[in-house]
Amino acid sequence: MRRYIVIAGLVALTLFCAGWAGVTATRNAAETRLARATVPATPRRATPRRATPRRATPRRATPRKKAARSTPAADPLTASAQQALAAAAAPLARSDDGQVAVAVDDLTTGADAAYAGTQEFVTASIVKVDILSTLLYQAQQSGQPLTSETWALATTMIENSNDGAASDLYDEANGASGIDAANHVFGLAQTAVGTDGFWGLTTTADDQLRLLRLVFTRPSVLTAQSQDYVQNLMSQVEPDQQWGVPAAADAGTQFMVKNGWLPSGTTGLWEINSIGEVVHDRQRMLIAVLSAGNATEDSGISLVQTVAETAASAVASAVASAVASAKG
Repeated sequence: MRRYIVIAGLVALTLFCAGWAGVTATRNAAETRLARATVPATPRRATPRRATPRRATPRRATPRKKAARSTPAADPLTASAQQALAAAAAPLARSDDGQVAVAVDDLTTGADAAYAGTQEFVTASIVKVDILSTLLYQAQQSGQPLTSETWALATTMIENSNDGAASDLYDEANGASGIDAANHVFGLAQTAVGTDGFWGLTTTADDQLRLLRLVFTRPSVLTAQSQDYVQNLMSQVEPDQQWGVPAAADAGTQFMVKNGWLPSGTTGLWEINSIGEVVHDRQRMLIAVLSAGNATEDSGISLVQTVAETAASAVASAVASAVASAKG
């Protein structure tokens, strides 16, 4: 009898312990759920949004038909374009004491031409496209995306030509050494980067055309996404900066532009530059116009616009004539 009582007691004790363990487990689970519900979630970094392009359909980079400027003997279209551009631009340069240069690349036909393409000019704010291109290239190489703060500064630098934003991004790109290294990859051998608080020193129309090709054509060391980003910002510059190269655009067509303007610290005369992409006579063209020694800002803008429009028309007309002649 005692043995049965002992066994019964042990069974009862086992059941009691099992029940208490279940209650404890249930309570612990409930407390865990409660703790998870009351601990704040780790905030996610918002993905920076790109500004919406004004053009209805984003343009894809145009494949280049040749990697560099062809010799006239090798490319009849380029030979015709070069001859026409020289004849059209020379009188304008003479009237401005030779202080203007222009380079054009007709992306539709592959013809390109330049007048005074290797003459050096002060870079002014067109260097901001070079700064942004450098940052994008550096981000690609490092695998580290640009921060939302950098995106915001880039927008202000290009769309509003903000100098403070340019200074911050110049520093972020590691200054002259970082931009020089990128320019070596970009093939900008005729561009001198500034130091001691200056973003840029001098450049040429030929080099600015190379920079535009980097942004607007393929192949390019910039990814298609990086190219789209720069193009998008250049398509949305504030209204009072939509001068220069856009003067050559067909009515009602979209354009992309970045301008530079700077009075000389010694003479007070103006450096006026403009680079960008337009559609002229239904041909997609990259155009770079650089000028110096302008008496006023307005007279410099007028000169740059006249040169851009004249150069685009000369190239388009020459290419059309050459194509017509080739057809017989």
